[in-house]
Amino acid sequence: MPAGPLLAVHDLAVTFTQRRRRDVRAVDGISFSLGEGSVVGLVGESGCGKSVTSLALMGLLPPRGVRVSGRALFRPGGGDAEVDLLSLPTRRMRDLRGSELAMVFQDPLSSLNPVVPIGRQVTEILVRHRGIKGAAARSAAAELLERVGIPDPGRRLSEYPHELSGGMRQRALIAMAVACRPRLMIADEPTTALDVTIQAQILELLKELVTEEGTALLMITHDLGVVAGLCDEINVLYAGRVVEGAPRHDLFAAPTHPYTSGLLGSIPRLNASPDDPLTPIRGTVNDAIDWADGCAFAPRCDNYAEDCLGGPPHMRAERTGHRFRCVHPVRGRAPESTAPESTAPDGGDR
Repeated sequence: MPAGPLLAVHDLAVTFTQRRRRDVRAVDGISFSLGEGSVVGLVGESGCGKSVTSLALMGLLPPRGVRVSGRALFRPGGGDAEVDLLSLPTRRMRDLRGSELAMVFQDPLSSLNPVVPIGRQVTEILVRHRGIKGAAARSAAAELLERVGIPDPGRRLSEYPHELSGGMRQRALIAMAVACRPRLMIADEPTTALDVTIQAQILELLKELVTEEGTALLMITHDLGVVAGLCDEINVLYAGRVVEGAPRHDLFAAPTHPYTSGLLGSIPRLNASPDDPLTPIRGTVNDAIDWADGCAFAPRCDNYAEDCLGGPPHMRAERTGHRFRCVHPVRGRAPESTAPESTAPDGGDR
């Protein structure tokens, strides 16, 4: 068996540049890893750097006006040899995308080509990476659509994206992602635009694919209910940095960073009294300060003190597998009401 994780990201940073304007550091030194068959979550509000992280790993950022640094070591082909996804030549990256790396985007309607039938969009992946052509490719595409739960797949091959429902379009994207049995799949907010019933079906489908194929899944979401029933480990992002990372049960039982605690405390629950007020995090992500000046979350934090400023807080490890970046962490176990309802059908472990 190969040693080490399937993907190890070290100090990934992404900076957007523009003439006569201040540089924007969207991702500021993120580190995490995934093992084969594991599910790791990146969680945070919009603007914290989740999607930019995924685009950097897939080599899909624009060629100009962007600086990317760090390393993302990936083991293609199941061997011991590693490649750095952030420095691969364009042609080599194209060979990996679709075959060993796959991505499910947030909005299937804008991700699918509106003027090309679904069948052609699925078969072109089979032609490019598996060498399957003609009737064999169409038959394989129909099998993929059937596998992801699309009814009457033979007829759907000839339909255009606008003729499918939102849930079917997302399933078609997943079919394209798993067409070549990738070793790593990134799902960027795959259930955002779906109702709760379809969300549960999509999450169950992703869980089955991870279990059956041993695929590593990087789940990017703002919904803590998604990670509660799907992820093995969770990394909470704020202002481009990981502020807390822990195994799922540990993080929900005892959140340590005030931002994580605030996210959990702001979630409405079905079993809560109508008179119980929510406790939202004050301010917005735009209120963050530069990490060089101190903790970026300080302007919104209830635990703020003067020593939160003066420089970036270091990542600290307090419990096995639990790490956080905070000078004044939350102490004590979280109240039971802070554990979110899972949107997965079983709400439990894989």
